[in-house]
Amino acid sequence: MPDTITITDDRTGKTVTVPIEGGVFPASAVRELDPSLFVYDPAYMQTASCKSAITYLDGGNGILRYSGYPIEQLAEHSTYLEVAYLLLHGELPTADQLDTWTHDVTHHTFIHENMRKRFVDGFHYDAHPMGLFISAVAALGTFYDGAKDIDDEHQRHRQILRLIAKTPTIAAMSYRFSQGLPFNYPDNDLTYAANFLNMMWKIGPDYTVDPVLAKAMDILFILHADHEQNCGTTAMRVVGSSHADPYSAAAAAAAALYGPLHGGANEAVVRMLSEIGSIENVPAFIESVKAGEGRLMGFGHRVYKNYDPRATIIKQTAYDVFEVTGKNPLLDIALALEEVALSDSYFIDRKLYPNVDFYSGLIYQAMGFPVEMFTVLFAIPRTAGWLAHWQELLNDPAQRISRPRQWYDGPGERDYVALEQR
Repeated sequence: MPDTITITDDRTGKTVTVPIEGGVFPASAVRELDPSLFVYDPAYMQTASCKSAITYLDGGNGILRYSGYPIEQLAEHSTYLEVAYLLLHGELPTADQLDTWTHDVTHHTFIHENMRKRFVDGFHYDAHPMGLFISAVAALGTFYDGAKDIDDEHQRHRQILRLIAKTPTIAAMSYRFSQGLPFNYPDNDLTYAANFLNMMWKIGPDYTVDPVLAKAMDILFILHADHEQNCGTTAMRVVGSSHADPYSAAAAAAAALYGPLHGGANEAVVRMLSEIGSIENVPAFIESVKAGEGRLMGFGHRVYKNYDPRATIIKQTAYDVFEVTGKNPLLDIALALEEVALSDSYFIDRKLYPNVDFYSGLIYQAMGFPVEMFTVLFAIPRTAGWLAHWQELLNDPAQRISRPRQWYDGPGERDYVALEQR
């Protein structure tokens, strides 16, 4: 049997047969039937807006791969900068390519002094770090003449390099400003993750980044580097389709991430565990969730209908971090909650398994990050994924400026009524 689908318009009897490839058939079938006919798909639940070779996600079986490489192998053997190269180029780098890439990123981490001294000072003293981060990423594009020259491959590469290099610097700057602390300059002798932690936490000359924490940060960056067509990535592609500069598109993606339904889930987990308060309160909390009186944060996913593969990795990483920082007091509550939920048919039948957010917030909190920084920590590594999709979009001849259609559900034609007659 051929992999095709046949659609018949019962109004006219017209029939169209089109191929199915990778579980997808083209929307041109609907246009062939009737150019004025559209598919109603709120939130794009069943719509593939692009063809991509970057990330493969099989939610039913709990599989996540970057360009074919299982996330488990990358988290164990790779580094974030190597993964960023993979996302952008589709292949793992050679030793020479990785050395060059690492050197170039490391030596682009500084930001313009006007950004640090003048731009940031315009914000209120208690500005949310994520709001500052979004604004700074957008503003960064105004410092580079070639930012809008997106048709020039060399210029595209330079902007990609700058964004990946400078987002940790902007993130640390955003935090330090919100705390009234002096800014730490990047240290080119440190790794990508260690440099970020150094800019975040260094107070005096004696501060040294713990290698276990730097490794954990690097793993978290790998796990968050890309995740297919989520809200932020879609925002990056939509804005990028207008041929806006990558800084503006990345700021739009970060703004999408800022929403509590997207990037704020791990913060919600920490708040939930804090409200539960103790292991003894877990059974009662579970019953309240089943009664519809609360939500079990950190469980379930729009795509995953199995155990999120990132959650397994991050759970082990949590133990490594706690060996250094001491155990997060919320860990025992989290473990008890996971044990009860995974053995309860209510959650099993609904395929509600722990996702990446369930343990990541505990790690961030143990490392000293306030909950306001959690989404910023998400945005740093996701920048590489956003840029990979932006680059892929620009190189895809099938893509045009994004312009979804709508199903008009308002009044029909009516005449204007003068103000005194209303």
